[in-house]
Amino acid sequence: MKTSDRSSLMEALERAGGNQPGVAGLVAKQTGVAEAAVHGVSTFYTLLARPDVKLRICQGTSCIVAGAAKHLEEARATGAEFEAVSCLGQCDRAPVALDARLEPVFYGPPGAVLPADPELPINLGGTDDSSYRNLQRAAELGAEEVIAQIRASGLQGRGGAGFPAHIKWSAVRSGSGEKFVVVNADEGEPGTFKDREVMLRRPHALLEGLAIAARAVGAHTAWIYIRGEFQACRRSLEAALVEAKLDLEVRFCDGHGAYICGEETALLEAIEGKRGMPRLKPPYPTEVGLFGRPTLIHNVETLAAVPSIIRRGGDWFRGLGLTGAGTKLYCISGHVQRPGVYELPLGITLDTLVEHAGGYVGTPKAFSPGGASSGFLPIAHRDTPLDFKGLPEHGSMLGSAGVVVLNTTVDMAEAARWGQVFFEDETCGQCAPCRIGCSLQRQSIDRYLAERNPSHLQHVALLHEEMDEGSICGLGMTASMPLLSAMKHFPEDFE
Repeated sequence: MKTSDRSSLMEALERAGGNQPGVAGLVAKQTGVAEAAVHGVSTFYTLLARPDVKLRICQGTSCIVAGAAKHLEEARATGAEFEAVSCLGQCDRAPVALDARLEPVFYGPPGAVLPADPELPINLGGTDDSSYRNLQRAAELGAEEVIAQIRASGLQGRGGAGFPAHIKWSAVRSGSGEKFVVVNADEGEPGTFKDREVMLRRPHALLEGLAIAARAVGAHTAWIYIRGEFQACRRSLEAALVEAKLDLEVRFCDGHGAYICGEETALLEAIEGKRGMPRLKPPYPTEVGLFGRPTLIHNVETLAAVPSIIRRGGDWFRGLGLTGAGTKLYCISGHVQRPGVYELPLGITLDTLVEHAGGYVGTPKAFSPGGASSGFLPIAHRDTPLDFKGLPEHGSMLGSAGVVVLNTTVDMAEAARWGQVFFEDETCGQCAPCRIGCSLQRQSIDRYLAERNPSHLQHVALLHEEMDEGSICGLGMTASMPLLSAMKHFPEDFE
């Protein structure tokens, strides 16, 4: 590896055993990267920093309400070597843990999906199509017409921000020199596991969408940054890639346990072999992205929708939604009968989603529409469209549509703490307001729960203001949402 090429640094660290005595020096000699920089990377990513953990038990909200505490107690009682960790992206199979090989244990039944329906763009219940006929169709249409169809479809990024896809495609296509396409498969938002199911069930849909996008923007190399805990997903994609025989160089980069790398510029830093810390923007990745080149970044669901758009047209896709364009893969877990991923028209309500999931368990009290970052809403908002427009009007957001339902057995002060623990664990530490604020918010709710004294929460709102104004990326801006929203909507649980 050349001194200037750090892109295989994490792979070298993984081969050498992660953050072990002598590894930083060994990898530094192998790669030409300074030993201090190697050590900085090895201590940043959880799976590299603590490689010898035998059992990682999820403490995400869905796992806690499904009984994760029982497994924690059993592990303590037996003297097992374990670590309580942030959400593992298996919320529909809660409670869950990972063994030393990063393979899931404590599985419940597999999460549900809708039955096969050819009218659905992604159609998780259907058969994966390995013909790549839509890629051929895209070649016949030409890049300009392909981008025109993406514009007509109204496709927005399905990773959280909801940014119009065609604007990114056009910006990268107009760039000069070498270009890249990057797949953000580092699905780490609590309550979210849709991309996992796409990679397992429809890997060819993702790869075909990736190839269409690369051809349209003029990229010849693509990277798939895949969550390190999703070993089965990588195996699925690698097998599909062998079948696909694409005229596109596709490289994989494993994540190593850093939620922050779901932020697109932090992800680019990780691929480049650095600590996954978000970059200042502008410039945006469409101009200065991976290795300083124009880069198109999309999450898995966004690209998996592209083949159907090319086959059936942008207007068809746009017409599928209720309050926005297309369908959406909604994740749902917590207190529902059949947790899973349901592809439904964008803009359906919570009640409609839960109806597909078999109904509520107990009396519903609250829900998170888009994972921990979206905070909590009271069940009175069950008729609010789950879309990119309606939820912000109520101080929340759709995000990646990781819906978690909580019933009346849950103390919302306790639920708020679960979210604050997550953000304290996952802040990258780059921005002082976020690094310090995440810790202080968690300490505030801990003191409150210990004494039930409201004075311990008097500075929560002020802390949030400082974090919101002083953070580079969305983590610091939304990290207070679990606590703030719980205090706002459920004051009875904070009396």
